[in-house]
Amino acid sequence: MNGPLCGAGQTTGTFEMLSIAFKEWAVICEALAEGRQALILRKGGISEENGEFRPEHAEFLLYPTYFHEHRAGIKPEFLPLLGRAEAAKPKAGTVRFTHFVKVESVSHVTDLESALALDPRHAWTPDVVKQRFNYRAPGLYVLSVRAFKLARPAEVFESPEYAGCKTWVQLDAPVSTEGAEPVAG
Repeated sequence: MNGPLCGAGQTTGTFEMLSIAFKEWAVICEALAEGRQALILRKGGISEENGEFRPEHAEFLLYPTYFHEHRAGIKPEFLPLLGRAEAAKPKAGTVRFTHFVKVESVSHVTDLESALALDPRHAWTPDVVKQRFNYRAPGLYVLSVRAFKLARPAEVFESPEYAGCKTWVQLDAPVSTEGAEPVAG
């Protein structure tokens, strides 16, 4: 791990507000929301410092993206979630937050066999895992997470600052997690 995890939220009275969001394929967000996946596999985005992901937040909102995902990269049993994610896509210029996660552990997998052994625990095909693992320098971060459903979805304006191939997004205004419930898994 490249640095300590820090809190992504701030406590306000008896509930928390989150202002950090994590960009992830919408189908993976759906799998996390359904309790069918409890890990996030990550490699750095081209807009990240040195192109490397840093697992720096212990809690964050899931920011569904639709740009990089493709049917061939998703296992067949997860394809219905892809259809559901696409059907729930908000209008252009809007981001809809429905879930957040708490990170339970972080590891950096440096051998491909270990990355492939995670296959039963996520929606990506082995080809996508290999592709991501071998991008630039070998390795993948594995975040074991617990997902929570927000009591009310939050829709926010998709500011131009949120654009690009980066993982972390600092939101203009925080989102309340009051009343959030853990996802059954």
